[in-house]
Amino acid sequence: MRSYSGAYFDRHESMAAVAGFHDVPHVLETIAQRYVGQHPAHGPVYRVTRESAIRKLPNHLYDMSASSLFSGMRQGQFVYAWAKIWADEAHEFIFHLRCLGPVRLYHNGGKQFGSAAEETSGGEDAPAEEAQPIKRKIKLAQGWNHFVLELGMDAEGRFGAQFGTGSRKNKPLHFLAPSEERDGEEGWLFTSPLEERLESIPADYRSESATGVRWLPETGDAGREGELAVLYESRYEAFPGYFAFAWTSVDNGSAGYARVRLSGTAHGPVYVQWQGEERVAADGAGSFVIELDAAPGRSDLIFRCVYGPQGWGFAIEAFEAVGAGIEASGTAGTQRAKARLDAPKRVAGLNGSWLYLGPFGPDAEGDARPYLAMDTVAADGDRSFYWTTGEPGAYVRPFLENELFGRWNYPLGVTMFGLLETSSLLGRSDLADYVARHAEFATSMYDYSLWDRRRFGAAGLNNQLSDIDSLDDCGSFGALAILAGERVRPLKGLRQASDDIAGYIMDEQDRMEDGALYRRIGVSPSMHNTMWCDDMYMSVPFLCRYAALTNDCRYVDEAARQLLLYRDYLYMPEQRIMSHVYDVSRREPSRTAWGRGNGWIFFSLATLLDALPKEHIDYAPILAFYRELAEGYSRLQGEHGLWHQVLTDPESYEEASCTSMFMYGFALGVRHGWLEQPETYAAAAKAGWQGLCERAIDKQGNLYGVCKGSSWSYRHAYYKHELGWNLNDTHGIGIVLLAGIETYRMMQQKQSRLPADDGPA
Repeated sequence: MRSYSGAYFDRHESMAAVAGFHDVPHVLETIAQRYVGQHPAHGPVYRVTRESAIRKLPNHLYDMSASSLFSGMRQGQFVYAWAKIWADEAHEFIFHLRCLGPVRLYHNGGKQFGSAAEETSGGEDAPAEEAQPIKRKIKLAQGWNHFVLELGMDAEGRFGAQFGTGSRKNKPLHFLAPSEERDGEEGWLFTSPLEERLESIPADYRSESATGVRWLPETGDAGREGELAVLYESRYEAFPGYFAFAWTSVDNGSAGYARVRLSGTAHGPVYVQWQGEERVAADGAGSFVIELDAAPGRSDLIFRCVYGPQGWGFAIEAFEAVGAGIEASGTAGTQRAKARLDAPKRVAGLNGSWLYLGPFGPDAEGDARPYLAMDTVAADGDRSFYWTTGEPGAYVRPFLENELFGRWNYPLGVTMFGLLETSSLLGRSDLADYVARHAEFATSMYDYSLWDRRRFGAAGLNNQLSDIDSLDDCGSFGALAILAGERVRPLKGLRQASDDIAGYIMDEQDRMEDGALYRRIGVSPSMHNTMWCDDMYMSVPFLCRYAALTNDCRYVDEAARQLLLYRDYLYMPEQRIMSHVYDVSRREPSRTAWGRGNGWIFFSLATLLDALPKEHIDYAPILAFYRELAEGYSRLQGEHGLWHQVLTDPESYEEASCTSMFMYGFALGVRHGWLEQPETYAAAAKAGWQGLCERAIDKQGNLYGVCKGSSWSYRHAYYKHELGWNLNDTHGIGIVLLAGIETYRMMQQKQSRLPADDGPA
């Protein structure tokens, strides 16, 4: 835990030294620009994944069990599995290892774990299916980290392991093939059963042949580009009229247009799609020549290959730039053009220049353009498919490898909400576009991620959205995505994702007998059978925005019902604040006054009041609940304008995210007339902003004092001493922006109502 003494930095480094109370827009812009600059809008990384006996499970562990590898293995033989991951910096990381038999785990050549019969996860007599994962903390080196598992068989015939990252929710890692021959591919290499142990454990990047053993899965002939019979006929039943797309790009390196010529042999009818038009390259088997005028840069070239009497596909025999380059004006240039065929997308591990999609039946749409964004699964009847390489069993898959951009999780839902509101206040369309791109990164690939999970065991991106099992997974970011779709532009895939989220909250999330949402199964055993303040923000804003999207009042009705139910379970009337958690098993609240947990409730109440019609049956009790909490929180504001990590303990550290949530709720209440003593709460919000600028925000827009993601406890000491804060934690950035915006709007509203001779607010 980071220490805390006074402000988080020297006062002259604070934002208040250069801006602050009377320059809120400058503070907001500095924070927003720092965030966007550190997290640029990179797309997914496309990688080759081979059909393999080692497959990811839904929990993101890689399965190396006997049933998937070698059912005929004997005792005394050994199988090795080898892969690597990258670390930007040295740090400790927790891995999970489930031993289904004798296992040795090596990291960069050093042994990290070895199991004798009595050391296996389940114990000597435990059946393999009951073996529990071992948590192993390993110090990753900066750069590549190589992992090798040695799998043996015990006297009872037990064999295998499952290995991977410890959490399927918080950015689970995917491992990459470690050898020179398969550089960039996702997945593990493994051996067939060996009679002897390896003399040297692979510890770095090297050729497979240098290890002295043969590694699986087998690689195919990567030189058969265009040979669709090799690619499809062993896997699909094809008939005359079926077709598939082959996609490449013409890379023209010259400054002007270039005339390029492709010549080759067609095995069946081939149609060329170029610049939005389709023309015949070959109406049957035989040779063909195509000439195209290519603009500078890269241009998509698609072959639609039809199954004919002599088969299908093609072989390119020559590609050349002919004559001089052609300038945009149509006049001939003086230098010969430089052009080549290149892969249309950068795909790590791809050997070749073409990607393939199909096969489609003869009645399917023959236009490839809907699939070129690589965010759509192609479907034809009951068959579905995505782009592949030209090698059978080698598939193309997108992976999200950004630290934050494009990720779907609840803190980022608030972060993007703050950036979206900042864009509106500042008139910065670039910030709004950044938010829309972040949200659409996930929504546009939602349908694909569901397919990827079914096809490969666990999705390479959207791991939370594609496998919803909690309110954390869906509500917060779903609410932001709906808002971005309304304010910025329509987002591809948003409606499907929103409908599924609404269905999950209303019909699938576990509930108490009275209908209150709760966590029957949490992400860890300590979270089972609990109800958290946090879950109001994970549900209420989404329900409010989905109600507006669908014009269906049932969803805002449900939001109001949930907040009143949570009041019954978690409200502590003697203090007028909320207990963080209700323990369903013990039927009692924890009575811990965690700041951000209370902030989530107050934030949600303000959101609901903003959406709830005044004539709604629950408006009056919701407003009364909001006012009671406002009074309780206002009493606990610290001397510097900030609230504390444990609200009732002024010796706990000053915490920025709960401070911002209370400010947001106060400022919104003052603006909308929800509070009976508005001047008191306006002063509290302004004092909070001053405190943030002086003690939690520095000149560069860095944010200090945001509590990291939490578990829960009956003890205040857990929150005070064990639950420390992080620099620039996404649990706080967005809500600090929102707090500043609402406080600024509150001050502007007040100023606009003052007589002309009054001074500034």
